[in-house]
Amino acid sequence: MDKYLFKDLTGKHKNAYRDYYTRENLSSVRVGAIIFLVLNVVIRALYLIFPLSLTKAENFPEFDITNWVFMGSALFFYIISNFLIDEINKNKKATAIMSLFVFTFALYIILCGMFSSFIATANPRNALVLYLISLTVIGVLCVFEYYETIILIIAVELMFTSLLIHAHTDPTEMIYNQMVSVILLGGFYWISRYFFSYKANYWMHVNEIREKNLEIAKASDFKSQLLGTVAHDLRNPIAAVETLAMMMEMEEINADTQDTLNLMKASCIRARTIIDDLLESARNDNSGEFITIKTELNALVQQNIDVWKLQNEAKNAIELISSINPAYAQINHEKFTRVLDNLIGNALKFSKEKSKIEVFINKRNQNIIIEIKDRGLGIPKDMLPIIFTPFSKAGRTGLKGEQSTGLGLSIVKQIIEKHNGKIEVESEVGKGSTFRVVLPESRD
Repeated sequence: MDKYLFKDLTGKHKNAYRDYYTRENLSSVRVGAIIFLVLNVVIRALYLIFPLSLTKAENFPEFDITNWVFMGSALFFYIISNFLIDEINKNKKATAIMSLFVFTFALYIILCGMFSSFIATANPRNALVLYLISLTVIGVLCVFEYYETIILIIAVELMFTSLLIHAHTDPTEMIYNQMVSVILLGGFYWISRYFFSYKANYWMHVNEIREKNLEIAKASDFKSQLLGTVAHDLRNPIAAVETLAMMMEMEEINADTQDTLNLMKASCIRARTIIDDLLESARNDNSGEFITIKTELNALVQQNIDVWKLQNEAKNAIELISSINPAYAQINHEKFTRVLDNLIGNALKFSKEKSKIEVFINKRNQNIIIEIKDRGLGIPKDMLPIIFTPFSKAGRTGLKGEQSTGLGLSIVKQIIEKHNGKIEVESEVGKGSTFRVVLPESRD
């Protein structure tokens, strides 16, 4: 922080930081003016309520005049600061008038503290508390450039000297008072520069974080657009290869050729799955509106299970076990069907033939719980924290050689979170896995 003790912020951030701290300074002036006004109103009330014998007000006639001046000036600074804050919020730019206004307020507050110290005693160095407080308050609340701090100190010192001369202070006392003032102004300089450095470093860190976030957002958008474009453009050639393989099957072919065609079709199916995952990932990153409708989950889940049974790809028994019927939630049918397909498909992929897959629907508190349980390979503990991360190393080959894109579970997590739900997993190697989807119950 000491790098700003004797210099100001330079480079590309200088003007932007000046706009920032000028707005903050104006807000500080507004708050300071309110506090100063309230303080003087309280003093005026005490002056009127308590008797002269208690307040000894007759000994300090200057307080009566300065109190009215202080209240009027505080109201003036409050009104002008409000106007200037509106201006800087509208134009997003600081002006020399705004800086001059803040400088004038700072000088005025220090003068008020200094003058009050002179009123309190004939020898100011015995009662410079108000002078010290005013310097500290301005040093903490307001941010000044290096040259502004120097000018403010010179102006304050000239005013202090003028008041000493006006008070007819003898030379010895003047020297003592000047020494005290120099010490106080030295402390003010250090406080002012310290807070300038602190606030400048804070602002630059926040600004750097904001810039990094923008870069990350742009990179994410670019990645999603690239994924979508590449995946979409790959569909046509893969469809052409698949169509060609199907046309060749219509002719008389030998066993070796049939094996080759089966391999081609399997590769096309695999490629199409990858493309669908890429497109889904891109859509989830960029999608705006997410439309849901009130849906009975028992029927939706059973429909999905029936589709898996008709595909005849799995020889496993898939059973729905529900303890709540009907079970309603706000569901996007297209997206949530993909969730069920992915979770049931994973359960089948890592389960042996004839091994049972169970889907449970329960209710807990105000949530609907869907659990997909298998008795397959299970997931190692070191993989559990990353299975929902896109392109993570948690993707594994299925028991029948099925490959993983590394996107399926991350897409599932994204979709469920868009339903204001969450997904959890419990697994033990060799005993199977349970994926738990938690959705808010719909009561509308």
